[in-house]
Amino acid sequence: MLPWLFLAVAIVAEVVGTSFLKASAGFTKPLPVMAVVVGYGLSFYFLSLTLETLPVGIAYAVWSGVGLLLITAVAWVAYGQTLDLPAVIGMGLILAGVLILKLFSTVAGH
Repeated sequence: MLPWLFLAVAIVAEVVGTSFLKASAGFTKPLPVMAVVVGYGLSFYFLSLTLETLPVGIAYAVWSGVGLLLITAVAWVAYGQTLDLPAVIGMGLILAGVLILKLFSTVAGH
């Protein structure tokens, strides 16, 4: 269970880092830049801990899929970005893929 906790921390840290990229205004604002660097640093550190147990393909699929869904939610709330129907359907398919990996894959570290 610990690798999945590490993966969750990695995902949240990556989402924090990515969400501050826009606020950094091309890396010209120091505080958002620090949030980007710390977020990505923590993300890659915890992802590396995850990879000690989980297969890289599974961990990366979950990391990128869940990260995409979370950063899209942040962009919607913080920046007022909207999605069209094909984008929503595509993200639903990504979520379905992540759930299938976690719930049914025998290589996903159950």
